[in-house]
Amino acid sequence: MSTTNAGRGRRRASNGHGNNRNPSPPPAPTPNPTPGSGTPVPRPSRRRGLARLVGPRHERHVLTTAQLPALGLPVGDDGVVIGVDAERNPAVLGLFRPEPLDVAFVGGAYVVQIIALRAAAIGARVAIESGRPQLWSAMAQAAGGAQPCVTVHQVGRLGPQGPTAGSPVLVVRDCGARPPRNRLAPAAWQTTLTLLPFLDPAQARQRIGVGAGLVGIQRVSPIEAQAASSVLSLPGEDEAALPTLADELTLWSTRKSRKYVLLTPTRAEVGLLGPPRRMD
Repeated sequence: MSTTNAGRGRRRASNGHGNNRNPSPPPAPTPNPTPGSGTPVPRPSRRRGLARLVGPRHERHVLTTAQLPALGLPVGDDGVVIGVDAERNPAVLGLFRPEPLDVAFVGGAYVVQIIALRAAAIGARVAIESGRPQLWSAMAQAAGGAQPCVTVHQVGRLGPQGPTAGSPVLVVRDCGARPPRNRLAPAAWQTTLTLLPFLDPAQARQRIGVGAGLVGIQRVSPIEAQAASSVLSLPGEDEAALPTLADELTLWSTRKSRKYVLLTPTRAEVGLLGPPRRMD
């Protein structure tokens, strides 16, 4: 039994393609996505030429766990650079800390003036208590310029300085070998540097031993060297070397370490203060 289909005959498609028996319907228009509807917003496609641009390829800088101990970073202390050590590395004094610091220096005013100039250069305020203001006035004017960052005061006339972390203070006491008692109360971010032109052996422990967190010594006599060695527990070679130090050399000592530092003044500092010297 056969069946017939009235619509079986061939008909020409309306779009002109005679062999397209079942033409695909046109694509439905894509509705514009509404914010918050959850429908992703299509992004404009990159241009084909830019999509293929790739930067230079390098090997990744990767260290294994075994290689980490060999990694060294050039990170040092912050503070005032006062010269170079025996290895020609910069010697830095960390003067300003969140607690009070007392420094004793046995020697001439030249090194202390260099320290004061460089402390002012890094933003610290310097207050000088001295019985010989003429020694410090030129340096104070050159350091401060139009700003009073270095001030000179008569002995006993220095008032509270109000140090802060953003404005630390260096107090220089140039009051002779037997300075009077310091009237300033200890304060955070305030360092007191006491300049001693020579070391009285009878008062060595009081001047450089009790309370001094850092001690600097220039060339001294053998008797002074013996007293300093006894107070600071210096070895015999340091005691023998102290009476022979050059004008540029200073021995800096803490309770844990000691280091010889060669002073390296800049051309501007030499023009203002002259060459390095031990005596004032």
